[in-house]
Amino acid sequence: MNIQFIKSNEKRKIEEVLESQFGIEKLNFLLIKTAKEKIRGFSGTLSKEEISQLSEIANIEVIGSYLLRIEHDLRLSFDATQILSKDIKKNVLEVDEEQMKCWMRGFDLPLQQSSGTYVIKYKELFLGCGKSNGQVILNHVPKDRRLKK
Repeated sequence: MNIQFIKSNEKRKIEEVLESQFGIEKLNFLLIKTAKEKIRGFSGTLSKEEISQLSEIANIEVIGSYLLRIEHDLRLSFDATQILSKDIKKNVLEVDEEQMKCWMRGFDLPLQQSSGTYVIKYKELFLGCGKSNGQVILNHVPKDRRLKK
């Protein structure tokens, strides 16, 4: 894996977008950019230098947790909505039990919202992100995380 560490000025820009989009003020992770504009967060005890040295002698496929993807805006990963749940304060759509079941089966939600990315929440559970086109919330729950029945 080609490890590309996010520099502090780029991290600040990402945090500014996350704050305006979701109310997340700070990411307490070392940020690493991977393919397809994905950002991973590492919170272990290895330094950047140690990670780089390790990547030279071993094939590091994945390090840290997949947090977000850079698109037109930032889209939090399914896991990031869980990891950052205490920090998410904006653009949260609370759904009822029936909507939650549909969402977790991979269906889009017919909810009219302003265009943008939203975090879906059922009671205290964060259920990933979806993108509104104004008429429906498009489901971004990974296929391997969806309910089968």
